[in-house]
Amino acid sequence: MRASILQNPWRLLLAINAVIIVGVFVHKIQLPPYVPYIHLLVDYHFGFIKRALIGAIVALFTDKVPVWLVFALGGATWLVTLGLYAKLFQRTFGFTATTLPLFVLTAGSPFFLKNFMHTLGHFDIYGCALAIVLLLLPAGSLLFVATAASFSVVLVLIHHIHLLMYVPTIITIVVIRYYLAFGCNRTNVAFGVAALAIVAALFFAAQFLGTMPVPEADFVAYLKTRMTDPARTDLLQFSYIWYQPLAKEVADTWGRLPHNILGVPVFALLIWLHTPLWRHLASLIGGLASEAHRRLVIAALIGISLAYLVMFAMVFDYSRWISNWAVCMFLILHAVKMLPAARKTPAIRSEDRTTNIFGLIITLIPRVGIIRPF
Repeated sequence: MRASILQNPWRLLLAINAVIIVGVFVHKIQLPPYVPYIHLLVDYHFGFIKRALIGAIVALFTDKVPVWLVFALGGATWLVTLGLYAKLFQRTFGFTATTLPLFVLTAGSPFFLKNFMHTLGHFDIYGCALAIVLLLLPAGSLLFVATAASFSVVLVLIHHIHLLMYVPTIITIVVIRYYLAFGCNRTNVAFGVAALAIVAALFFAAQFLGTMPVPEADFVAYLKTRMTDPARTDLLQFSYIWYQPLAKEVADTWGRLPHNILGVPVFALLIWLHTPLWRHLASLIGGLASEAHRRLVIAALIGISLAYLVMFAMVFDYSRWISNWAVCMFLILHAVKMLPAARKTPAIRSEDRTTNIFGLIITLIPRVGIIRPF
């Protein structure tokens, strides 16, 4: 029995991942939710501002925001995302013994659900969840494009950085699932361009016109009226976010660069540990029936990666950005699987010793982090 587990350990690795996720959650709820909590307090009380949609929705249901709501809302969103991804994986690859290594390498990756648990309450996971929904929805009409545009608007209102973080992946999903399947004509291209223009305009409005219009002291005073415990002023220390211009964010990022750049070899190692997954993605792309489809997918992967490179230059939460980049690659893998293929791509070999070792290491890494690795 021991020899069997060593030869094909993927069921065991799946169970270990579940235990680690519980451990990460227990650790997370003991930490002060500085950034996530203040985002639940901020709404549109002073007019249109950036990063306020989640808080505005919360304000519809309660006048006072308890700290535990960060973990309740974040935990519910995490569970929904887990369920959505499980449904997506079942539809795309199916749950069998041969597909289990692929599921463990994606769902059990420290870049994905485990890191979303570590960043519980942050806004990243909303982009992932909505992108998965688009992979599950039928894509037979312009309603699909309109839904994707609506999702992108919601994400930009949650946080404008989603324009770089998940909107490029959403665009790729729309192109793969709708435009490549049904072709381009004057009507649907014009509709897509108009949708892109709306999302881009909203981004610039949030970035350059969404600064808080009142003095910070007045802003903080209002936030205290939304707290169940106004004495917890430590949870308001990030109020400057709504006043900080882009130039200051970029300057802070480059100021921290000499220290944060030290994490790049760790990120490279983590990416390398996912080699079986990247090879499978490359095989899926190589097996596509159309050369034009192959070129477009490769161009999309480069475009998504370039968007994250811009994020690296602007905001210093490097561990979050590299983790979400990997998640976008996982989602594109599913999108590619939906395209017509000239040949069947072999599953990741469950009995391969190197793959098993990589799977074990990936499983044992509990998360990547927020700014620096681990």
